[in-house]
Amino acid sequence: MIIPRINIAADSYKDDLTAFNALPNQVLVVPTPDNDRLQDILKNQHKDAYWVQPLSFDSQDPLAQIHTLLDAGADKVVLPYAAFANTDVESSFSHIPQERLAVTLTPTEFAHLDSLLATVSVFILELNDTSAESLEAIKAAAQSAQKGLLPRGGVKRVVASFASSTVTPGLVAISELGRLGVDTQLSTNVLSTGHEEGKLNLGEAFMATIVSDRPDGLFPTIVVDEQGISLGLVYSSLESVVESFRTRKGVYFSRTRGLWHKGASSGSTQDLVKVHVDCDSDALQFTVHQHGTGFCHNNIRGCFGPSSGLAHLDQTLKSRKVSAPAGSYTQRLFKDSNLVKSKIMEEAEELCDATTPEDIAWETADLFYFALVKCVANGVSLRDVEQQLENRSRKITRRPGHAKPKWDVSAKEAAAAAATKEATPAAAAPVPAHQNGKSGRISMKSYKMNALSSEQQNKLLLRPIIQSNDIMARVKPIVEAVRERGDAALIELTAKFDGVQLESTVISAPFSPESMVLDEKTRAAIDQAYDNIYKFHAAQLQDKALVVETMPGVVCTRFARPIERVGLYVPGGTAVLPSTALMLGIPAAVAGCSEIVIATPPRKDGSIVPEVMYVAHKVGASKVLMAGGAQAVAAMAYGTESCPKVDKICGPGNQYVTAAKMLTQIDSSSLVSIDMPAGPSELLVIADMTSIPAYVASDLLSQAEHGTDSQVVLIAVGMTAEHLAAIEDEVHEQASRLPRVDIVRESIPKSYIIEVESMEDAMKFSNAYAPEHLILHLEEAEKHVDQVMNAGSVFVGHWSPESCGDYASGTNHTLPTYGYARMYSGVNTDTFLKHITSQQLTREGLDAIGDTVMRLAEIEGLEAHRNAVGVRIRDIRGL
Repeated sequence: MIIPRINIAADSYKDDLTAFNALPNQVLVVPTPDNDRLQDILKNQHKDAYWVQPLSFDSQDPLAQIHTLLDAGADKVVLPYAAFANTDVESSFSHIPQERLAVTLTPTEFAHLDSLLATVSVFILELNDTSAESLEAIKAAAQSAQKGLLPRGGVKRVVASFASSTVTPGLVAISELGRLGVDTQLSTNVLSTGHEEGKLNLGEAFMATIVSDRPDGLFPTIVVDEQGISLGLVYSSLESVVESFRTRKGVYFSRTRGLWHKGASSGSTQDLVKVHVDCDSDALQFTVHQHGTGFCHNNIRGCFGPSSGLAHLDQTLKSRKVSAPAGSYTQRLFKDSNLVKSKIMEEAEELCDATTPEDIAWETADLFYFALVKCVANGVSLRDVEQQLENRSRKITRRPGHAKPKWDVSAKEAAAAAATKEATPAAAAPVPAHQNGKSGRISMKSYKMNALSSEQQNKLLLRPIIQSNDIMARVKPIVEAVRERGDAALIELTAKFDGVQLESTVISAPFSPESMVLDEKTRAAIDQAYDNIYKFHAAQLQDKALVVETMPGVVCTRFARPIERVGLYVPGGTAVLPSTALMLGIPAAVAGCSEIVIATPPRKDGSIVPEVMYVAHKVGASKVLMAGGAQAVAAMAYGTESCPKVDKICGPGNQYVTAAKMLTQIDSSSLVSIDMPAGPSELLVIADMTSIPAYVASDLLSQAEHGTDSQVVLIAVGMTAEHLAAIEDEVHEQASRLPRVDIVRESIPKSYIIEVESMEDAMKFSNAYAPEHLILHLEEAEKHVDQVMNAGSVFVGHWSPESCGDYASGTNHTLPTYGYARMYSGVNTDTFLKHITSQQLTREGLDAIGDTVMRLAEIEGLEAHRNAVGVRIRDIRGL
C-alpha cells in the first residue's frame, strides 16, 4: 500500500488532499495539533481516514491534545519514539485504543520496536536508502511487529517511510517491500497522478504493492457505493488503475473491450471515492459515487439486484422528491415541514411507548421513514447520516449522555415525587436586577480598558461566532437544486421555506398600479428618501474619462462602464424593507445598469409588499423575483427559465443568503461577483460627557433590534459613573417599551460598554473593531472624523442618528459588517460600475518606450511579447 505524506503547512496541501484522497490512508504532517488547517480538514473532510503527525505539541498536556485530535476525527495520531521513551507507556497510553496510535522510528530506534507491540498499531520505520542492509532491517522489524492480531481485530502494520529521505524508491523496491507485507510512505512531492518527469506515478506505485494470482494478470474488483453496498464485480489492470487515479473516475478493464470508462456511453458514470486492497493483496474494492440509472446494464442500480432496506428507501424518496405525483402523500410531506415535524414527534412517542418486539420494529420503521423524508427534503443523504455515526464512533472521550431537561423522564418523576412530599413549596427566588431574563433588567456587559490585557482587548474585537461550515453544508444542496432544476426547484423551495405556493416566480415590468397601492404619507416618505439618495449617488458618478500622457506619445485612459445585469437582494424576514430596495436600486440606476432584478420573499398570499414594488418601479427594475434566501441568490447567479442570470449580486441578508453569495461567487461556472461578505448588524458609539443619555441609548437600540445576533458597542470616553449609569438606565427603559423587546433581550447580552480615558484610546479601539456604523456623540465631533480609518458609515454629532442613514439622508445603508470595513466599502455608485483602461501610442511613443518593454519581456523569458514590439521597432528605426 502507498501512503502519501502531506505537509499541511505547504501551499499545495489542498491540491494534495484532492489528488491522493482516493487512497485509504494519508499522513497529515502539521506544525502543532491545534493547526487551523488541520481542524478544518477533520471537520469538513471527515470521510477520510487521516493519520495526523504533529511535529510538536504546544501544551503542557500532550496526552490531552492527542485525545482532542482523536475526538476530532483523526484515525490515528503518529508520535515519535521519543514520546514513548522515558514514559510509563502502560499507564500513560492505556486509555487510548491501540489501533489509534502509530509511532515513527529512526534506524537507531528499530531495536525498541518490541517495547511498543502492545501500545501502537502502526510502526513507521524511517529509511534513508533502499540498500540490501536497509531492506534486511525492515524485514526483521516487520517479522517482529506483525506477530499477533490487535485486540479489536486487524493486524499491526509496518510502513517504510522515505518521506524525509533524499532517495525515492523505485517500483522494484516498493514491490519488494509489499511482498514483505510492508507499506511505503512517500512525500507527495515525489508522487503524481499523471506522468511527470522525476516523479512516481501514483497508480503504478500503488499496483507495485499487489500481486495478481490470475494467469492474465488482472485483479478482481468489487465495486461498491458510498454505503458499502455492492454494485457489481469487474476486473482491473495496471492501465485501468492508473487511469482511475488520473481521472478520479471508475475505470476498469473489460476482457472483451479493453480499457473501460464506466458510463462513457450510457451516462452512468462513477466518481472515484476510495480504492482498497484486500487482506491478501490480490483483489481490489472501488468505492464510487454512482451517477445515472445505476451500475448494471439492465438499468438497475446493482448487478446483484435492486437495493433493499434503508438504501432503497433513501433512493425512492430522492426520486419522489423530483417526480412525486401531484396530491400524493409524499409530495405533501415534502411541501409541509410542519407535518413532517409532527409525524416525527408522533412516531418517536409511539416508539417510546412500544413494548413488544413486533411493535418496536413497526414504530422504528415509521420513525425511520419520516426521519428520512426530512433528510431528503433538506438535501441530506442516508450516507451523510451514517457518516455522522462513524464520526462519533471515532471519539475516545465519552459524554455522560444525560437527557436534556425537557425530555428527562427520571428527573421529572423525581421532581413530582418531591413536590408531593412537601406541604409548602418554597417560593421561587426573585430575578436579580441585572439579569437579562424575560422580565429582568436589559443591560450590556461593562469593561474598563485599563483593566484589560491586550489579549482580552483583542477578544472584545471578535463578533459572535457564525458556524459557517454548518450553514454552507445546508446551502449547497439548495443552490445545486436551483442550478439544476430552475423554476421548478424555486417554486418547491419557496413553498418549503416561505410557506407560499407560487404559480410563477417572476413579475416583469411594467408593474401594475394595483401592486403599488400606498397611502400618501408612505409614498411621500419614499419619494423624499429617493430624491436624497439619488442626489448623493449621482454626485459620485464620474462621467469623464481619466486621461494621462505618461510620456510623450503614450496616452493612458481609464473610463467607467456599467455592469449590465445586476441582482439586488431585498430581505423580507421580520420587517418590510423598502429602504434596502432604494439603497440598492438607486445606485444601480445611476450607474446605468441595463437590467435590474430585485429578489425579495413573497408574502403568504403570494404577493410582494407594495412599498418594494413602488421602489422597483421608481428605479427601473426589469423584474421582481418572488423568492428569498439561498434559492433567490442561486436563481440570479445561474438564471432560470424566467429569471435572467445576472453579473453581480448585491444586498444584505441572513447567514444563508451570505453563504449562497459566497458559494456562487467562487463557482467559476456562475461568472457572478458580489458586493461584499455580510454578517449581523452592528453599531459602535463613541460618547463623552457632552453626550445626551437618551440619544445614546436610542442609537444603540436602533441596531440591537435588528436581530438576536446583532451587536452594539459603547465606548465611554472619560465618563463619570453617574453619566454612564444614566445611559444604562435609558437603555433598559427604552428597550422595555419596544415592540421587538424580545429580540433586544437576546442581542444586548452580546453587546458591551468599554470605558477609556482618552479619545486616542477610543479611536484606536474603534478602528480595530471596524464597525458597520460609527456614531460620534462628542463635543466638536466633526474634528474627529479625520481619525476614522475603518468604518462602514459615520454619523457625526448629537443630531445625526443612525436611522437617518438607514432611510433618507442620502448615504447608503448596505455596509460591510463583521470587521470587513477594514477592506470593503459600503454599496455606492462604483459598486455597479467597472473601470476599463486603454492606451494609445504614437510611432514616436513606441520608439521611446520600446527598448524598456523588450528588455523586461526578455528578462521574463516571454519572447513573443518582446517580438510584438521588436517587429515594429525594426520598421520605425529602419533596421
